[in-house]
Amino acid sequence: MLKWYVLNTKPKKENQVEKLLYEAHFEIYNPKYIMDKSVRPFFPGYAFIRFDHPLQYRLVKYTRGVKKVVGIKDEPIPIPKEVIGGIKAREVNGYIELMKYGQEPDVGDEIEVVEGPLKGLRGIFKKEMGEQERVLILLNYVSYQGQLLIEKKKLKKVLS
Repeated sequence: MLKWYVLNTKPKKENQVEKLLYEAHFEIYNPKYIMDKSVRPFFPGYAFIRFDHPLQYRLVKYTRGVKKVVGIKDEPIPIPKEVIGGIKAREVNGYIELMKYGQEPDVGDEIEVVEGPLKGLRGIFKKEMGEQERVLILLNYVSYQGQLLIEKKKLKKVLS
């Protein structure tokens, strides 16, 4: 019976293992994300594979780049398919969407700056400003009203 298992790969061999097992017609899932314009494994040193244990165990275990199938001794521990579904649900265009500070704000939302010298300032999300992930926010403090251009990743949505 086909079940999902966790593979522990040798360092930086996630993509090699993914390719080899995919070519061997296994269903393998190696979630990735993008940071600083480079694609990185979401779980460095690990991937998920669906196979029939014990029938295909040796083939998986002895694939180049695989350290082990996670389990106790030679008995891998299956994981629920809902775990895979939950991770895949976070993907956007094939990559895990990282939400550093919770829910992404929309125009009109109250936001708070959470990084940098302006940390703690609150304002209203006014609009997105191009491909550099910058946003314009309106500040309204005591006797000061102004606008600020800031990187979107430095903000969090204030929940009421």
